[in-house]
Amino acid sequence: MALNSRVLALLLAFSLSTITSLSLYALQDFTSKEFWWIYSFSLVVSFVIIYIVLEFLFFRELKGLYNLFNKIEKAESKKAKDFKSLNGIYAELYKYAQNKQTEIEELKRMAKFRRQFLADVSHELKTPIFAAQGFVHTLLDGAVDDPKIRMKFLKKAAKSLDGLDALVQDLLTVSHMEAGDITMHRENFDIGEMIYDVFDEFEETVHGKDIKLFASCKRYEEVMVYADPRRIYQVLVNLISNAIKYSKDSGKVFVSVDESKNERIKIGVTDHGIGIPPEHLNRIFERFYRVDKSRSKEIGGTGLGLSIVKHIVEAHGSEIRVKSKVGKHSEFSFELDGQK
Repeated sequence: MALNSRVLALLLAFSLSTITSLSLYALQDFTSKEFWWIYSFSLVVSFVIIYIVLEFLFFRELKGLYNLFNKIEKAESKKAKDFKSLNGIYAELYKYAQNKQTEIEELKRMAKFRRQFLADVSHELKTPIFAAQGFVHTLLDGAVDDPKIRMKFLKKAAKSLDGLDALVQDLLTVSHMEAGDITMHRENFDIGEMIYDVFDEFEETVHGKDIKLFASCKRYEEVMVYADPRRIYQVLVNLISNAIKYSKDSGKVFVSVDESKNERIKIGVTDHGIGIPPEHLNRIFERFYRVDKSRSKEIGGTGLGLSIVKHIVEAHGSEIRVKSKVGKHSEFSFELDGQK
């Protein structure tokens, strides 16, 4: 039974009047009629006094506090909660405090994340901007009159600006994905053909490093998957590009396609390069995280490729996995749905 001021006052009045009447009866003899008259009188008086005290000094304040929590939780637009007991008040207070503490911790985490993100973005933007700025000012200071120097510096400035554009585009892609603004447009397509298209894109790059590109499926061997082809192409470009960058000269990059899993196709990209130390494996998908900052700057890249890969793969209901052995190889793998 739900407790309120009337019920509690009645219970206390019964108890008090019983104790009072029995105490008086033990001290002095009363007739049965007199006893019940005294008992009824004490019951009424006790009830009135206790009810007034509970209702106006206790329950009304607690009800106001309880209603306040209902409003804070926007419960005024829903069915109002019943005031049941002090345990209800305690539960609401505890729940409210717990929720606010969670919100505070989340705000602190987001504030720290924003500070770190702004610092990373500022640092990454600074490099291509300062480089292009230096080349342009050098030309303005007189080097523009020398045709050889002019063309050399203009090419370097253009390369820096291209890098800046790539960084901005990757930043926009990551931001849209994290905000859920990008929808995956899935369709059936041949992942084997796409792998060889990516190989063709890097033909000149691998020729310069004498790196061989291999795939487990043959060039015209059809392997159908159900995914967003544009986004998966982006994943393959990032993974194969990284494999080429971090492979040793005269090394190999191998792309495997495993159809053995029921209704799932596993794609893996393996290089034979410098590998990734174990302490870095959990962080390589963070934005701008670099295992070897000095080497990363030498070989280029925006530092967002693996972050983009992670978001795209997860949007396909899969997970990007990595296995690596320092000085020998690294393998990145994920799964896609088979043909629908």
